[in-house]
Amino acid sequence: MKATPLLDLFDIEHLWTEEQCIVRDNVRRFARNEFEPGVASWYINETFPNELIPGLGEMGILGANLTGYGCAGLDATAYGLIMRELEYVDSGLRSFASVQGALCMYPIWAFGTEEQKTRFLPKMASGDIIGCFGLTEPDSGSDPSSMRTVAKKVDGGYILNGTKMWITNSPIAKVAIVWAKVDSDSARSIRGFLVERDFDGFTTPKMKDKMSLRASWTGEIVLEDCFVPEQNVLPDVAGLKGPLSCLTQARYGISWGALGAALCCFETALNYANERTQFGRSISSFQLTQKKLVDMGARIVTGHLLSKHLANGKDSGRLTAIQVSLAKRENVGLALDIARESRSILGGNGIMAEYPIMRHAANLESVYTYEGTHEVHTLAIGRALTGHSAFS
Repeated sequence: MKATPLLDLFDIEHLWTEEQCIVRDNVRRFARNEFEPGVASWYINETFPNELIPGLGEMGILGANLTGYGCAGLDATAYGLIMRELEYVDSGLRSFASVQGALCMYPIWAFGTEEQKTRFLPKMASGDIIGCFGLTEPDSGSDPSSMRTVAKKVDGGYILNGTKMWITNSPIAKVAIVWAKVDSDSARSIRGFLVERDFDGFTTPKMKDKMSLRASWTGEIVLEDCFVPEQNVLPDVAGLKGPLSCLTQARYGISWGALGAALCCFETALNYANERTQFGRSISSFQLTQKKLVDMGARIVTGHLLSKHLANGKDSGRLTAIQVSLAKRENVGLALDIARESRSILGGNGIMAEYPIMRHAANLESVYTYEGTHEVHTLAIGRALTGHSAFS
């Protein structure tokens, strides 16, 4: 008896329009033909294939849901499917595209001057300019209002001092969106600055020896009396609204991307279970294995329905940050659980680089934490439900 693909069995893939299917199939082809064959090696060697970046730009993947300035202007579902197909191969690939589009291009598009938009966005959409997003600090993660990076007003611009950590793409970035407090310790004074690679006092040392997201560039941002001219300040936003609105965009994409990692682990486990024989029969014929597969499949189906519902809300302008928190929390949580359960079906083979499951499991441990930890999203939802903040 031939197995039926999970998402076809429950009519999920028929939710997409013809255009969305074309986007999905094109990105799937690129990710699996160009990235997947080398990803295990890149992961082991802790590197990222910069040579593939122009291909991402040519396909319209970078800033795909933004309009104008060379961006594809896709709807929220098509953008979500892009994130899913990229993370099906590796979280590092989706992280690259997500940071470029949601965390770097979006704030310029939403809060920048026309000069900033025309100068940066077309080249960022093509992949000629890579960006990074400087918010997290050594002592300021879940509480961004406690950041210590400061910007002092001087003639013609600002002098920035501070350090950012866990910054995806920073070692190769030509521009960093840095958030800093301006002449005050108040979170209301936070502003966004476009710090360019050739500015004096700006360095981005690479972080090494990660045990997760190894096929991804991660580094620091070090600012030592770095002068940023007035024309490189985002003019239309102040306070935490700026960085948090960017994070909402990124978390939306993560809710879709995590489904890709979950689906890859599930399909690997299902295929392995059908082919692996023990006690004279396929292990997929045993009740416990079938229960594992059914439990995983059910969560993947419901995760897609949640993300599709949010996509509809995003396109209609009804999407809220708390809804995105729920989707990020639930879909990353289910993906991590599925990676672990899938590994158990493969037994000892599940830890080998020949299979993608252990790599996905390790990556998802980072995704579970970044862009708002599982616990922080839990408390944010709790605050919305009860009216009581557990943060203070």
